Amino acid sequence: MENVYAALLLHKLGKDVNEENINKVLTAAGAHTEEAKVKSLVASLKGVDIDKELESASLMTAAPAAGAHAGHAEEKKEEKPKEEKHAAAAEGLSALFG
Repeated sequence: MENVYAALLLHKLGKDVNEENINKVLTAAGAHTEEAKVKSLVASLKGVDIDKELESASLMTAAPAAGAHAGHAEEKKEEKPKEEKHAAAAEGLSALFG
């Protein structure tokens, strides 16, 4: 996860998101760098418009929140297990990417 944060920070600052810069950010923060994960991240971000992806990700997270406010208390009870399942799935995916 630190690798992704480093890539986002570099992107926000207008720097190149490459292996060398990610390693510098992680080292400066005192995090352990894993070359394979850094290489994989850089390869997966090649050709990706990060701004566009961040925009679509923020729209996706905002949509369920808007629907939850309109519901009744009973509907909110039903939504909690769905959110827990989603969180468990996300935890499983995070194991793939660090």
